[in-house]
Amino acid sequence: MRVLKQVLAVVATGAVGSRAVAAVQDDPWLTLLLGTATAVTTLLVYGWVVRRTERRDVTELVRAGAGARIARGTLTGCAMFTVVIVIIALLGGYHVHGVGPVTGVVGLFGFMAAAAVTEEVLFRGLLFRLVEERLGTWLSLLVTGVLFGLIHLANPDANLWGATAVTIEAGFLLAACYAATRTLWVPIGLHFGWNFAAAGIFSVVVSGNGESTGLLDASMSGPTLLSGGDFGPEASLCTVLAGLVLTVVFLGLAHRRGRIVPRRRPVDAPAADVTVS
Repeated sequence: MRVLKQVLAVVATGAVGSRAVAAVQDDPWLTLLLGTATAVTTLLVYGWVVRRTERRDVTELVRAGAGARIARGTLTGCAMFTVVIVIIALLGGYHVHGVGPVTGVVGLFGFMAAAAVTEEVLFRGLLFRLVEERLGTWLSLLVTGVLFGLIHLANPDANLWGATAVTIEAGFLLAACYAATRTLWVPIGLHFGWNFAAAGIFSVVVSGNGESTGLLDASMSGPTLLSGGDFGPEASLCTVLAGLVLTVVFLGLAHRRGRIVPRRRPVDAPAADVTVS
């Protein structure tokens, strides 16, 4: 019941905010305003419902150092996508034709802020954290990563390969990021930085959601394993490999910091026999 209340509260807040943002997408300034408001409201609702149902401080959203953590995550996400798009460009799959309108960037900032916060609060703040309490870090990473990939099948131009790619490069990566940092600020920044770089700077399709009008007027071409096809660069093999590398880095950090949670043994389960020779 506790988990259901938490999930419903976050989903309801995100759904209302998303509808509001979608309704004003033709106005970049209203999109910025409502997107930012949705992000802030989602964080406030999450903090309120966790304090109320779990009777604890919401340490994963501690305010001290939040700005620096968001900035660090955002720079990591932007850098990761930039490396990917440069590799794709060098292989002939990305082409710049000019500069796009600045107003498009403004609206995309608000839209991507709302999406990043809502998805991170739901998938890492709630699902990953709560599943990890029972099943441990590894199984929680697997379960929530696959779920994160599957929800992207509902996107336009989605396909099984695109969902699989998102599972590996984002579902696993963002869970590993949370495990290593034990804060939502860094994965929120990472998620936002990735999406904003893709849509707001390089003007490519994000998870099959159609072309974006960002800072650059650009197009993609070539085989799906290079360009990602209609799903966008997130279905590119280059992105999957980059996501895997960063996932391993974050899991290594989590291990060194002692933040890998073991699977909980049932209370009535006997302890394993230990033979000393």
